[in-house]
Amino acid sequence: MRVVVSSLAERTNFLSMVPVAWALRAAGHEVLVASQPALGGVVADAGLPFAPVGRDHGFWRHLTARSSFDGLRGGVPLFSEYGGPAKPWHRTLEDYRQVVTWWWRMVNDPMLDDLVALCRSWRPDLVIWEPITYSGAVAAEACGAAHVRHPWGGDLFGAVRWRFLQQRAEQPEADREDPLADWLTGRAARHGVEFSETLIHGQATIEQIPACLHLPTPPGLNYLPMRYVPYNGRALVPDWLRTPPERPRVGLSLGTSTAAWLGRFGIDVPMVLEGLSDLDVEVVATLPEDEQAKLGAVPGNVRLVDYVPLHALAPTCDAMVTHGGTGTVLTGLAHGVPQVVAPRPTFDEPLLASAVAARGAAVVLDPERVDPDTVGAAVRTLVNEPGPARAARELGREIADLPTPAQLADTLTALAPTKDADEQMRRERARP
Repeated sequence: MRVVVSSLAERTNFLSMVPVAWALRAAGHEVLVASQPALGGVVADAGLPFAPVGRDHGFWRHLTARSSFDGLRGGVPLFSEYGGPAKPWHRTLEDYRQVVTWWWRMVNDPMLDDLVALCRSWRPDLVIWEPITYSGAVAAEACGAAHVRHPWGGDLFGAVRWRFLQQRAEQPEADREDPLADWLTGRAARHGVEFSETLIHGQATIEQIPACLHLPTPPGLNYLPMRYVPYNGRALVPDWLRTPPERPRVGLSLGTSTAAWLGRFGIDVPMVLEGLSDLDVEVVATLPEDEQAKLGAVPGNVRLVDYVPLHALAPTCDAMVTHGGTGTVLTGLAHGVPQVVAPRPTFDEPLLASAVAARGAAVVLDPERVDPDTVGAAVRTLVNEPGPARAARELGREIADLPTPAQLADTLTALAPTKDADEQMRRERARP
């Protein structure tokens, strides 16, 4: 079977797809990653074949220049407000127009035509696309391949779409605009594909978080459970990380994408370090060198590191302080580590943090009101009380009980259409 893994050029979005890509390759399938040129180095580091398609998107450049949207505090329209009541229809519709225009269209249009051409020439049996890369769904249907959506965490995209369609159905016929369907209809028609909700949800959706953390999602979607396997890219594990710590270890991980593109973290790092300075713990703060330079002197119990693979750091930690990003939170939970989470209302961070806290495995702090005392008290609770660690280990067991990527590979094989014998023979002859 031939498989195209399609993602826009965003490192963190792609990394969540690597375990299933390697599972398919280990099962003997041909796997090709297709993305914009900027992702080539990340794909190569993951040891996977890469095909550049189209040109790089300008999303982050647009975001940093957009005065009406704060990437840390304003939140993504529709998504950051999902936990609350729905807005009036005219405001919901305007928000939907915004995310289609300055997010989804901006990252997909530069790669769509080339991706369709690649799929028509390479003829994959299956396309796996991350949840914003709608061009992957169009390309799959344009070449007759099966296609599966691969969210990086909970299916907030499906939940938001479902609520939008429910609210839209309540409007008079003349007011039922659907910006996403309108945009996709035009792009798909250009390649001979008719619009359907399958272009938005895929023929199936990979679900890699335990059931207790799921969001309400549309009925009738085909969810394929898969164990979350932490993967943070190519890295060397340093000697000190292989030596058991003498004191409880607290990992500080505030994400990479936000700081890299917006130039700041969502929480004040010196304040966090001050709050932990009086605790009998070792703090491992993973911060880029330019961010470390801004700190000046740090408390004596802090180890500053530029980069260390989180999947190697987390198992050595007794607690973590995080920004609430899906990959960070799930990596900690996969290793049974309770967390202090200060989630910015940017996307799904508050929803995930609340769900983990409801299970007793996290303490959630308001990043606008957090201070050294609250940080110190929260970490002290996680380190000294048995309940949070016990709850985190239970969540870790629930993650481990999900089907492995290797098991999912068998399921994905069954989804792909069977090629006729002549097609298989042509492919065999075409191989070097």
